This record gives sequence, structure tokens and C-alpha cells, in this order.
Amino acid sequence: MLLAEMKIHNLSVPSLSMILVNSFQLLYVVDALWNEEAILTTMDITHDGFGFMLAFGDLVWVPFVYSLQAFYLVGHPITITWPVAAAITVLNCIGYYIFRSANSQKNNFRRNPADPKLANLKFIPTATGKGLLVTGWWGFVRHPNYLGDIIMALAWSLPCGEFLRLKWI
Repeated sequence: MLLAEMKIHNLSVPSLSMILVNSFQLLYVVDALWNEEAILTTMDITHDGFGFMLAFGDLVWVPFVYSLQAFYLVGHPITITWPVAAAITVLNCIGYYIFRSANSQKNNFRRNPADPKLANLKFIPTATGKGLLVTGWWGFVRHPNYLGDIIMALAWSLPCGEFLRLKWI
């Protein structure tokens, strides 16, 4: 998409909007590869196994939906200022921090609830014999990893916003 934008609009460098979107997406992909072992403790794997939902999600939903912002920018270039880019980057970093730290906390707890590093976390025992975290990130919000995901999705979408054409920053 980045190269397509440059070719279609005869640009020597990609737009700042496209660079932001591609950078945010690259961070997300690298994070998934770097923390791949945590995926094995997710509900999709532990309860659903490899079925329609996981196959459809990995082969259709994620590649299509997660690339929509870059695809949009190819046909609708948006010029943003550096202060706007900095604000969007800060927003993405906040979302990423929440997403990564919440997922790491959950994964570490699932792997070894007795880990001394997790002694400050409180949990409620469930009927299945597992624990439900009620402190840390999971004490603030029931699914902080989704909150981080939503904040990152907003940051990915802001460079595509028509309201940015107003150049009010």
C-alpha cells in the first residue's frame, strides 16, 4: 500500500499518514511474533482449537480489516502535520502499552499463578479451578487488552480522518 500510494500519486516519499499507519501495523505484527508463546494461552487456542473461527479470523478477517487504513490512504491521501502525527503516535503508544502489559500480565498468571513476581495480584478462584484476576490491569477493566486494542485502532484510523484536512493543529 505504501508503494502503491507513492506510485499512484507520483510521490518520492510516502505520506506521513501512510508512514504512521504502516509503522503502527508493523509494530503490531512484530509484537505478535515476539510474544508468540502468549498466543497459546488465549481462549481461541485453549477452548476453540483450530476451527472455522480461528481459520477465518487469521486468513480473512485480520488481513482484510487490519489493512483497510492503508488501503484507504492509497485512494484518499491525507496530509497531516508533525504535531498531529506526534499526538497520534503518543495515543498509539498508550494503547500499545496497555495492550502489551495487560496481555503479559494475563499470560504470566496463566503460565504460573504462583510466580513470586505476581504475588501482588489477587484473584478469584473459578469453578474450573483457574483464577480470575481482580487486580492489576484486570482490576481496572474486565478486558484491558481490548481497551489497548481499541485505543490502537483509533490511532491507526486517525491518520485517515477527513477532519484532519482542517489543519487546526
